[in-house]
Amino acid sequence: MEKHTHDILIIGAGLAGLRAAVAATEISNNLDIAVISKLHPLRSHSVCAQGGTGAVMREKDSFDLHAFDTVKGADYLADQDAVEFFVKNSPKEIVLTEHWGCPWSRTPDGKIDQRPFGGHTFPRACFAADMTGFHEMHALYGKATSYSNVKFYDEWFATSIIVENNTAVGLTAIEMKTGKMQAFQTKAIIMATGGHERIYEFTTFSHTTTGDGMAMAYYAGAPLMDMEFVQFHPTGLVPSGVLITEGARGEGGFLLNSKGERFMKNYAAEKMELAPRDVISRAEQAEILDGRGLEGPYGPYIALDLRHLGEEKINERLPLIRDVAIKLGGVDPVKEYIPIRPAAHYSMGGIRTNMKTETPIKGLYAAGECACISVHGANRLGTNSTAECLVFGAVAGEEAAKHASNSSFHEISQQTVLAEEKRVFDEILGNEGDERSPVIRDEMRRIMNTKVWIFRKGDELENALKEIRQLKQRFKKMKVEDKSRPFNGGLLDALQLGFMLDLAEVTTLSALARTESRGAHSRRDYPKRDDEHWLKHTLAYQTKDDPRLEYIPVTITKWPPAARTY
Repeated sequence: MEKHTHDILIIGAGLAGLRAAVAATEISNNLDIAVISKLHPLRSHSVCAQGGTGAVMREKDSFDLHAFDTVKGADYLADQDAVEFFVKNSPKEIVLTEHWGCPWSRTPDGKIDQRPFGGHTFPRACFAADMTGFHEMHALYGKATSYSNVKFYDEWFATSIIVENNTAVGLTAIEMKTGKMQAFQTKAIIMATGGHERIYEFTTFSHTTTGDGMAMAYYAGAPLMDMEFVQFHPTGLVPSGVLITEGARGEGGFLLNSKGERFMKNYAAEKMELAPRDVISRAEQAEILDGRGLEGPYGPYIALDLRHLGEEKINERLPLIRDVAIKLGGVDPVKEYIPIRPAAHYSMGGIRTNMKTETPIKGLYAAGECACISVHGANRLGTNSTAECLVFGAVAGEEAAKHASNSSFHEISQQTVLAEEKRVFDEILGNEGDERSPVIRDEMRRIMNTKVWIFRKGDELENALKEIRQLKQRFKKMKVEDKSRPFNGGLLDALQLGFMLDLAEVTTLSALARTESRGAHSRRDYPKRDDEHWLKHTLAYQTKDDPRLEYIPVTITKWPPAARTY
């Protein structure tokens, strides 16, 4: 088996991964850095980010205001020291990306423009029309590829992290074009692989974003934190689930029910359509459940009305949204409502890290959506995700570079590598069972969509957990039809499904254990927030049997928990 050696391995080439590569190189251009991605970087899910990146850029705004908005939006589960660090470092990332070529939209006097976003008390969403992630990614990819010491492994599928004596020493990955598994030896690994919302049926997520990094870190011994907190974005396009940016509401869009009412007046009278996402998603779901959704061929939906904005403004500020609505929804928002409903969109939880992005495993770091620092707590505010990728992607790159500069390589156990090769090619590819990956995957997503959705109940969560564990047993009898090695999509689907089943189990178990409602986690049988018992983070550890849950306190610096109203 071929072995590659690099000082730093970055798994994932979205915003967090590319930002980490740039930051590590700027610490030392003598470091040998590899970026491993299962697709070309510019096809990473980060290009789908539309609405904006949050940062304090005006005199009337302040770090404390951005931090408080974030903490309140998080329903007080965010670690406030991490939030304060985050908001103070976000503005410089906006300036850096501008210097690297990001074409931020401008005000008439030439300043970087900012639009309002839900839960923010000040317009602090820096944006590039409605293709913010697309332009940020191109700027970062151009910067990262300008360094001679950064090597890209595009279309390589990482399967496991190799840990010796609680130290990350390497990983295994499949080169897709040959189908061969190869080993990577390293001093530091940065996981930047994104979230896991493909465990749901109706989601804004790209098909390739399946939580691989979360699962690999979990298997390696790192805990997953706060996985019960899944964000449901209020405006997923019906029927595809493709994101309709919150920027559409930031520009003045209305949400209407079947009576033509702006129903948010009944749920968040002050903020209306610019309330936080958890509040709006619950309101939309309540309207649908109470029979006030509009009826369509794909079930009931809510109307997003942009018509009053006018064609000129829509074409200037929301050109992608108009294009998406026409091509994928069959409606022109200049003249018609956009049919939307809540869609699984973001994981507030992920691999537990500290503020330096360090996991409990030495030499293993995590940044972006796969990590939980925790900046977002129980509910993320819009614009804070891309900002987090930039801020903590930079931190991860810097910390990994410092670690690698003062560390030596450790030998990789050949036995460990061969065991992983056996698992992938003998136990999964070589399996001749009677189950099929698409059948199990679709059943998992249906379970999550119906029983671990916006409103949750204990008995439904118990049933979901039981059914997911049954699917895990069926997975062991699954057959991959294509037995060839090069570009074997069936094998990759099976590997991703294995990751997703374990993440679905952790998500459901964590939700069942948390007997309160907080942020995006809304229990019908426990409708109130319970700070006395549940102002704490959930940690999930893998064991030989079921996941083991532990809890740690939330860090409070300035803002004690208070009633959350909008």
